[in-house]
Amino acid sequence: MRAISVRESRSHLREEVARVVEDLVPLRVKERGGRDFVVVSALNWERVQETMYLLQNNLLMEQIERSLKTP
Repeated sequence: MRAISVRESRSHLREEVARVVEDLVPLRVKERGGRDFVVVSALNWERVQETMYLLQNNLLMEQIERSLKTP
């Protein structure tokens, strides 16, 4: 994950967002006082949400675990 300062992000917001969307690599924006934030593409955000949903589904996770144990 790349990281830039808030000042850099303000100066180059359009280019940085385009890079995040094209490369699908999140961008960490560092702010004074440790109040950092991350910019992610909508596609990556949707993938994270789907993964979180699947990981919270106990029945599905049990099925996956059983399938991994099957030769």
